[in-house]
Amino acid sequence: MSKLSTEKIDELATLARLGFGNEEKKNILKDLEQILNFCQKLTKVDTEGLDPLIYLNENEHPIRKDTAEISLDKSKMLKNAPMADSDYVKVPKVK
Repeated sequence: MSKLSTEKIDELATLARLGFGNEEKKNILKDLEQILNFCQKLTKVDTEGLDPLIYLNENEHPIRKDTAEISLDKSKMLKNAPMADSDYVKVPKVK
């Protein structure tokens, strides 16, 4: 595992388009080191013979049937749209 540095924080901040001051970078570096140290400890835990945890409790969450249904009247929807053209909502061009 590569060692974290303020340069790595700068690189991550650039990728995420974030800006941090020096004090914030020190705090982020400290927090990330703690997170990575904890993850390193987790790799040493013996999980042999354990089933993966899929649900947090015994109750499985039922998935509803995927059925088509009309949930909004088209004329009401078009009336509420900022711009509409016959049967369609008009939206600004994506640049």
